[in-house]
Amino acid sequence: MTTQQSKLNDLENRVTWRRRFSIFSVAAMAVGLLVVGSLVLTVGSVHIPFRQVWAILVSHLPLVNMEVNWSSTTDMIVTGIRLPRIILAGMAGAALGVAGATYQGLFRNPLADPYLIGVAQGAALGAVTGFLLPWTFLGGYLIPVLAFLGALVSVSAVYLIARVGKAIPVTTLILAGVAIGSFLISLTSYITIISADKMPGILSWLMGKFSMANWEQVGLIAPFLVVGLAVIFIFARPLNVMQLDEEQAEQLGINVERTKLILMAASTLITAAAVCFVGTIGFVGIIIPHAVRLIWGPDHRTLLPLAALSGAILLILADTASRTLFPPTEIPVGVITAFLGAPFFLFLLRRKKKAVF
Repeated sequence: MTTQQSKLNDLENRVTWRRRFSIFSVAAMAVGLLVVGSLVLTVGSVHIPFRQVWAILVSHLPLVNMEVNWSSTTDMIVTGIRLPRIILAGMAGAALGVAGATYQGLFRNPLADPYLIGVAQGAALGAVTGFLLPWTFLGGYLIPVLAFLGALVSVSAVYLIARVGKAIPVTTLILAGVAIGSFLISLTSYITIISADKMPGILSWLMGKFSMANWEQVGLIAPFLVVGLAVIFIFARPLNVMQLDEEQAEQLGINVERTKLILMAASTLITAAAVCFVGTIGFVGIIIPHAVRLIWGPDHRTLLPLAALSGAILLILADTASRTLFPPTEIPVGVITAFLGAPFFLFLLRRKKKAVF
């Protein structure tokens, strides 16, 4: 009895330590995101000291009265140009990181991500269609809505094609995603070509860019992102249970099919919200979940918030590199993430191949 009690106490201590470590990790990553965002605000064609950046930000808080010793131009650079760009990049990175982790959990496939399985391409097609339509009845929400519908149709098609019984084999998923994604890219390219005067802007957008970021875009993407992330975080525990087996999950009280539909819709929503304003930025959804899983483990209650924070940091840094490496020219953010992600993806494929053989 003493031995059993000792084992139980040891198990409880481990669980408690793990929970505290997870909370500490999320808090530390949140602080890291704040620090990175603050430092990036100082970087650009005009260098602004770190202290001055914080003074400008604090001066815009309600009920704060400060002596202003900086120009209105400096204030505009920080709050009107760089800050919305950083926030938009962070939101897009968080969305893609969480979407990748969710798709990998849903399909129980380590190679699933919004770009690889065609979701981002579907969202891009919907967004490009929205750019060209003369409709105004939905106002600024027309493009996000069409992007969501395009992404939803795309992921549904890939899911139905790739599914074999109750499983989704890696090879089938990749082939279905590549096929659907290639078809959607071709269709998007054709629409772009026939749009004539709007073609240069659309092509630039498709490769991923934040140069046109503004507070209106932040306001439009925020509701979709908040709703989608909230739903996914709520379903973190059922997603953990579903990693065992669908039948076991059903026996433990999880409505598997309903959970799948909800999580698929939520992850597609946040992917579409990211794509509709910043273009198709690949590989974030596959790099971030794997990196977080390797360090902190597969528990989605920790994995999802850490994927959001890590994805935000990665895309903020990628955007900073895109605008500072070869000034005044900006490298598309999608090129930088592909440069980082392609070798990582090949590494995962090689690892999977070794595991099979």
